[in-house]
Amino acid sequence: MYQLYGAAGSGSVVVEAALELMQQPYQLVDAPTWEGDHQRAKVAPVNPMQQIPVLVTASGEVLTESGAILLWLTEQHPQAQLAPLPGTLQRAQFLRWMSFIPAAIYSMYWVRDVPQRLVGEDPAAQQGVLDRTAERIAYCWQQMASQLNPGQFLLGDQLTVLDLYVAVASRWTPRRERFYQVAPNLADVVRRVDALPQLQSLWARRFPF
Repeated sequence: MYQLYGAAGSGSVVVEAALELMQQPYQLVDAPTWEGDHQRAKVAPVNPMQQIPVLVTASGEVLTESGAILLWLTEQHPQAQLAPLPGTLQRAQFLRWMSFIPAAIYSMYWVRDVPQRLVGEDPAAQQGVLDRTAERIAYCWQQMASQLNPGQFLLGDQLTVLDLYVAVASRWTPRRERFYQVAPNLADVVRRVDALPQLQSLWARRFPF
């Protein structure tokens, strides 16, 4: 059984969604690290960065970084068909956008969560960081949308962990209303992922609207 360190509304939810669709059992260690040292202490033994998500395999191997965890899981459970096959053009685009989300979008939340890390205690400066990062995130979604021509899902008619990644990350600030404005051609895809019957219980428990 996998052990997953995470928290409701966080990046761990996309890993939980993937495990649910893969029908893989996992034990959840709830650790909302932003709530203080007592929560970060839960994660420190498996990730010195004290960040979530962290996946621990049955053999004790530790994986961090949501994108890497998702890619590894698709390799371990190919029967779930949540990734395009290696060597295909869809695979190339899959890897491209699976890298883009953590590099261009997810990284903004490290800044947003504690803006004083970069600008000190000045409230005006902190608000400036929040405003500019929200605009940057919206811009990145817009750029991604402008380069995709979705079918039922982002890369065609096959559901992949990329769809899960976007469906979760687009719920974060600046939230879905802005996402739908800047990426209208992706709106039906994320709504389709929201509506997957296999994930209704997970969404209700871990990331309700």
